[in-house]
Amino acid sequence: MMEKLSDFLARHLWFQFALSWLAATAVVLLIYPGRSVPGVLVRVVVTSVGALWVALRIRAREKRAAGGSTDGLVALERQLRTGEVPVEPERQEAMRELVDRRAHRTRHRGAALLFLFLLFGGVVVLTALTAGPRQTIGFGLLTAAFLTWAVVGGGRGQRRLRHMRDLLAAAPDAAGPDRSAPNPGGPGLPASNGAAPGRPGQRSQPR
Repeated sequence: MMEKLSDFLARHLWFQFALSWLAATAVVLLIYPGRSVPGVLVRVVVTSVGALWVALRIRAREKRAAGGSTDGLVALERQLRTGEVPVEPERQEAMRELVDRRAHRTRHRGAALLFLFLLFGGVVVLTALTAGPRQTIGFGLLTAAFLTWAVVGGGRGQRRLRHMRDLLAAAPDAAGPDRSAPNPGGPGLPASNGAAPGRPGQRSQPR
């Protein structure tokens, strides 16, 4: 059931944003009751235009890396989650490019998390100084939930990337006879102590 839901969300990026807009609107209405629902929703959508543009650009690049189709990208996403090495050499190469792209994009994850902690912490402090307890508690809970998701979800994603890179490096003939296998650590990821044994088509859960 969760796999089907994950595939559906990966295939329909707009649905993910629609859910996030509704959730953000509900949170704002809980913190500031009495405001207009359509007005809050429009404000939430407008303020997320930049994030939507970035997400669409990232999706387009990853889709090209996966062969140009949404189904191909969704299949790679599923294999990355389950630790299954693609069987076909071209799909292995597509997976390798996807992993490299995400590793490069998240290479400054530690600094980004520190910035988010300072930013959201500052918002909570300013809210406590200028607003009431309802708003302070609301923003405090929102900050705790978001930062927990960023740390836990981001860490899980990094472990999956490292695990898949190890599996691709250990896959038979993954790099071809005249081509050296990539460094298991690779750009943006620390080097592993060794490649986990695996072969194309075999599922192996991330450590």
